[in-house]
Amino acid sequence: MRLRLPGHHDQRFVLQVVQPGLLGLMDGSVSTLAPLFATAGITQNPRDAFLVGTAAAVGAALSMGLAEALSDDGKVTGRGHPALRGGVTGLATFLGGMFHTLPFLIPNIHLALLLAYAVVVAELLAIAYIRYHFMRSPLVQTVLQVIVGGGLVFLVGLTLGRLGAP
Repeated sequence: MRLRLPGHHDQRFVLQVVQPGLLGLMDGSVSTLAPLFATAGITQNPRDAFLVGTAAAVGAALSMGLAEALSDDGKVTGRGHPALRGGVTGLATFLGGMFHTLPFLIPNIHLALLLAYAVVVAELLAIAYIRYHFMRSPLVQTVLQVIVGGGLVFLVGLTLGRLGAP
């Protein structure tokens, strides 16, 4: 028997795919901001920023995927097979970290930064929408939580990048 959430979302899908994916997307989008933007500010080199962002995204994906897969076997919690949850979390973490890293393939650091800033805003709004749509979080509250949390980490990266810049 499948339990249904209010609305049209299957609880199993939410527990086994949406929640681990949201966890990964939030971690990848937020945890990679500080090293990426600090590197961009310190080196003023888009290639260096891209490499650090990619390393942060891959490292975070492996860490989060393994942590989710090893957190429980899913039998007691009903959260599903650990390999599926770990794979979803790892992939979402990688994507969350790479979306705002890709602009640093542009050789102009100022253009890369502007595009990366826009991508970060889009990522945070997407996370807020997913929380609202699948987790039934109040829209205004979830937008504020995601923007404030992501904004704080973003400011840390910018501040450290400015402090370390030549």
